[in-house]
Amino acid sequence: MTRTLKQRLLAPSLGLLAALLVLAGCAAEKNFRSAEDLLKANRMEDALSQYQQALRDEPTNARYRIAYLTARDKSVQQWLDQAEKLRPDVQRGNEARALYQRALNLDPDNSRAREGLVEVEREQRVAESMARARADAAQGSTTLALAGLRSVLIDRPQHAQALALQAQLLEQKNKPKTTADAKLAEAFRRPISLEFRDAQLKQVFEVLSRSSGLNFVLDKDVRGDQRTTLFLRHSTIADALALALLTNQLEQRVLDANSVLIFPNTPAKVREYQQLTVKAFVLSSSDTKTVANSLKTLLKAKDLVVDEKQNMIVMRDSPEAIELAEKVVALHDQPEAEVMLDVEILEVKRSRLIQMGVQYPSQVALAPMTAASGAQLSLSDLRHLRGSTTSVTGVNVGLQATQTNSDVNVLANPRIRSRNREKAKIQVGQRVPNITSTSTSTGFVAETVQYVEVGLKLEVEPTVSPDGEVAIKVGLEVSNILRQVQTKGGSIAYEIGTRNANTVLRLRDGENQVLAGLINDEDRRTLTGLPGLVNTPGLGGTLFGNTNNDYQKSEIVLSITPRIIRSAFRPDLVIGEFLSGTEANLRTRGAELGAGPASAAPAGPAAKPAAATEGNAAAPTPA
Repeated sequence: MTRTLKQRLLAPSLGLLAALLVLAGCAAEKNFRSAEDLLKANRMEDALSQYQQALRDEPTNARYRIAYLTARDKSVQQWLDQAEKLRPDVQRGNEARALYQRALNLDPDNSRAREGLVEVEREQRVAESMARARADAAQGSTTLALAGLRSVLIDRPQHAQALALQAQLLEQKNKPKTTADAKLAEAFRRPISLEFRDAQLKQVFEVLSRSSGLNFVLDKDVRGDQRTTLFLRHSTIADALALALLTNQLEQRVLDANSVLIFPNTPAKVREYQQLTVKAFVLSSSDTKTVANSLKTLLKAKDLVVDEKQNMIVMRDSPEAIELAEKVVALHDQPEAEVMLDVEILEVKRSRLIQMGVQYPSQVALAPMTAASGAQLSLSDLRHLRGSTTSVTGVNVGLQATQTNSDVNVLANPRIRSRNREKAKIQVGQRVPNITSTSTSTGFVAETVQYVEVGLKLEVEPTVSPDGEVAIKVGLEVSNILRQVQTKGGSIAYEIGTRNANTVLRLRDGENQVLAGLINDEDRRTLTGLPGLVNTPGLGGTLFGNTNNDYQKSEIVLSITPRIIRSAFRPDLVIGEFLSGTEANLRTRGAELGAGPASAAPAGPAAKPAAATEGNAAAPTPA
């Protein structure tokens, strides 16, 4: 009675629940279809809202969840792409920031959107720093402008506007130095004639100072009373100064456009006064180790760092050493010669096979016939053998008359591009498995597979000379499978025929060379038949035997033509020979500036000293 009452009370509740579930399912499907329509209308956010409502109605519906995730990812990707297009434009940074934020609202774990917000803030800082740097540059504050650009380049190393402005400011900053160098060079080129005989060193520098207008500052360790002798006619200030320093073991350092410091040429003073320069050499063709070894050997480079990863050498040394290092690196860092090899390989095979005659049986087998009951034969049965109880097998006679002709041409026409002294290899063929078996004392059998390369193999190594010729090491190998051999242990091996040719050619650009004569000629004649009768003159070999004539001939032809793409480098006299100072000092002692002034008086007996006519130097000092 109680159970019946409960069932009556629960029945309306279950019906109501089922009705609610049906209504919820209908509402979820309605929201899903609405989301699909909004998505087609490109109303992303409204569509995502409808998808979410459908998922709230039916959280376990896989179709709704997949559709929602797909639409969400598509929307986020679209917003991120738009934001990245707007981000470089500082004026539209707020729009990019809003798009990144919309993407994060849908996908809070999206790392790309988070990084985009950080990049927007960085772009803003870079724009502000660039504006300040431009303002400082406009006001003439070069140092402040360069400092601001340095902070920009830390965030954006490849910022085009910052790099351009930095180059402009550095050029402006170096203009005074360029002007000073030009003024100094002009003073060094002034003509002068000197005659000093056992004069004091301070007198020489005094005359040079009055003649050139330069200030000479002497180190405290320079002895002004040191005696020197100089006889120069129609020379220059640069040559006179260089000779005075050389003969008195002194060195110089240019302080500015008007002042030169003179100090003793000792290791301690050189370390104290000599300026050092850092130079980075980025190589494009040469090996860093080779170039670094040349710099250490030729220039005795003090500080040298080799960066093999970036193919770069960083050197710290005197300006003279850096200048010479630039010339040495220029000699090394030349593109390697390259050559294109047009190769044509032709293998011609001809075979002729003629088989004609009668094939007689080579053997006849006689065997006692078994009894009708199938019982085994005994020795007593062999005593009663006769023709009717003996079987004969192998009595077969056949006629054969066949002829087979075949011509095979195998052509390979590759084009190989190779660098100078680099090997290039071409292989056309197949790798044949060679199987060997190994058994142990326990009865375990292991098989090993080794592959043998069969076919055409060509190796070339060109050497391009500066005069337009190419020396080529050629290695040609042609192999083929003659037959397959099976060992007693069941292993498989192959009998391979090989023909090789190795030579060295020296050809000009575009010159063709043909290598031929690798001929394999085989002519086999086989006669089988009845003994005695097969040797009967006339038709004995045909009526009483079988004649087999097998003729095979193959020839390999190699044609090779080099075409130089990039010639070998040969330095001319201008860059291949230059002065490098002395063993103790790399300075060339003003040779570049001491070519002689254009206004100098002509040399000769009638020429008068410049000191007497121009007043550039003091009168000759008497002995």
